[in-house]
Amino acid sequence: MHDVGRDWDARAVSIKSARSVMRLFTAADADEVLACITPAITRWMSWEVPSSAEAFAQVWLTWLPSIDDGTDLHFVVRCLADGRCLGLVGLHRARTEAPELGIWIREDVHGQGFGREAVAAVAAWASENLQPSHFEYPVAVENAASRRIAERLGGSVVARRSNAKYVSVVYRIPAPCAGA
Repeated sequence: MHDVGRDWDARAVSIKSARSVMRLFTAADADEVLACITPAITRWMSWEVPSSAEAFAQVWLTWLPSIDDGTDLHFVVRCLADGRCLGLVGLHRARTEAPELGIWIREDVHGQGFGREAVAAVAAWASENLQPSHFEYPVAVENAASRRIAERLGGSVVARRSNAKYVSVVYRIPAPCAGA
């Protein structure tokens, strides 16, 4: 496993896919990211829509140290064509053998393949740079669209979990071969 420790430069990370670019979250992204978070997005998340910009700041301020040390990464997905925020991809426990992937995409672009494209691009980047054995991808049982992302990336269900909002399954997604 590659250690991103000492020479890690979070701000230099840029991952491109066919239609989007993923860069690590910064304070400058906060207002645009918050504007994309709706009840439909949080339906399948363990959290709710932040009640204010201040409430969201309490969340994202906790992300910055782990982004800077490379352990928990929050990528802002932006459209290549116009630069608008499309959502976030999470790469949690990034320096472990089995990092956890997560995604949410703004409602007005649901069903257009941006989620799968972004998750696949982050998984490919992580496979090349961090060399995990595989990824975990927890998803609500009823979230068919997100389940299709995991399945199209070769994922298979390996566990079940539950929280106060929903029952989820955990997919094991193979790490893509570096350079593939």
